[in-house]
Amino acid sequence: TPLQLAVSTAVIANRGKRYEPRLLKAIGDQQIPVPELPPIELKQQHWDAVFHAMRNVVHGRRGTASRINRGAQYKMAGKTGTAQVISIAQDAEYDEEQLKKRQWDHALFMGFAPLDDPQIAVAVIVENGQHGSSTAAPIARKLFDEYLLRVDPNLSASTNNQTEEIQ
Repeated sequence: TPLQLAVSTAVIANRGKRYEPRLLKAIGDQQIPVPELPPIELKQQHWDAVFHAMRNVVHGRRGTASRINRGAQYKMAGKTGTAQVISIAQDAEYDEEQLKKRQWDHALFMGFAPLDDPQIAVAVIVENGQHGSSTAAPIARKLFDEYLLRVDPNLSASTNNQTEEIQ
């Protein structure tokens, strides 16, 4: 589900620290505590590998979602995806023009931002949206902007969208 994808993305952003999802932040002035779950423990090098790969999806020269970083005042990380709706024969090509719209692939993107101090994790699934990079990722960028720029409208432009690969 989108919630499971977002929670999984938050675990990656927090390098194993897990929180139980909740619907309420507060009731009136009474803050509701965020239940913390036992962490997922991996070697630091494994967290780093996934973290940097997700960063390169958005900020790498060949990143599948590199278009969403244009003009951003913060760095973000993500993963694009496509969920096949119908089976295509092994030797056949996917041709959307030959398919009904309801048979088009679903578009997915999950990500977190800002990169250096993650505050938000999102998952976007667009039914029959075809490509995560061109359909779901731009929606995630709008969510990031709305949340982050409203929380901190003075995010430093020095953390902007320069494209660079991290090894």
